[in-house]
Amino acid sequence: MKLSIGVGGYARSDVASAVEYVQAAERMGIDAVWSAEAWGFDAVTSLAFLAAHTERIKLGTGIMQISARVPAMTAMTAMSVNTLSNGRFVLGLGASGPQVVEGLHGADYRMPLTRLRETVEICRLAFSGQKLRYDGRVHVLPRPGGEGKPIRLDAPSANIPIYLATLSPRSLEYTGAAADGWLGTSFSPEHADAHLAHIERGAKQAGRTLEDLDLNAAVSVAIGDDVPALVDSRKPGVAFNMGAMGSANTNFYNAAFQRAGYADDAKAIQRLWLDGKREEAAHRVPDAMVTEFQAIGTREMVHERFQKYKDVGIDSLSLRLDAVRGSRARLALLENVVDLVDQLA
Repeated sequence: MKLSIGVGGYARSDVASAVEYVQAAERMGIDAVWSAEAWGFDAVTSLAFLAAHTERIKLGTGIMQISARVPAMTAMTAMSVNTLSNGRFVLGLGASGPQVVEGLHGADYRMPLTRLRETVEICRLAFSGQKLRYDGRVHVLPRPGGEGKPIRLDAPSANIPIYLATLSPRSLEYTGAAADGWLGTSFSPEHADAHLAHIERGAKQAGRTLEDLDLNAAVSVAIGDDVPALVDSRKPGVAFNMGAMGSANTNFYNAAFQRAGYADDAKAIQRLWLDGKREEAAHRVPDAMVTEFQAIGTREMVHERFQKYKDVGIDSLSLRLDAVRGSRARLALLENVVDLVDQLA
């Protein structure tokens, strides 16, 4: 099973330490590093910087928001970083949510899956070296009624992999049908069908199988002997996802936990959060909403968790180690994780 790491918002702290961390991960054999993009740093600049300081590790956007750029600019950016990194770029795309799309970018959030599909199709036209001629429901190239003409991007064609960060059933089905990989969050191997059943359905409809995709699941990791304390320390983060990562009506993280069997809990936590009762929301998180969706506990417990991810078909773990304070401690944990994964059956 492959491993990847993240560099979300690294520039807030020590850039040199972040680079050293990625370089150390590369030496350990870590497969990829994923950037992040929400309402802080963009997903691309950090990867372009890291491309100059690394040699082998893949560089993926986790994710580029499709509403923050027109599809042609998304393709141009991907092709630029891919060229600068000697073919190591992976284009991770996601629709984000209405609060960010409409509030930050001022774009229309309607038909997010249609927008995602059209962005993927236009990017693949660009990657293959074709002229950008497209007639979609959202995007039409060239713009009708004007003086535009179909244009071919002046960049080397490349088979850049496209990974999709999806959570809702229909978008998961599209991922199975069209993507090279899946960037999964809110995933539990105990409740794998809440995600994988939809991906598999889409894959079958397109004449594919799950083996045609790189299934990449994000997992927070913490190793220690005081397991109750570790679990309690993660509950505020779960409450944040249930209440803050979306609006009262549209929260894909909350919906994913509901499909996994935690509907009453997810709704109750969201209500408390939206009422401003954040501490109560964290206390309302049951232990299982931490332990079944993360890799937390003693070394033996974490090893068992990794085995469960592998057994349900996850190909790669995207490690969330941000809670670890200090670069040395984070590197030590990463080395520990690499050792545990090497021991998997």
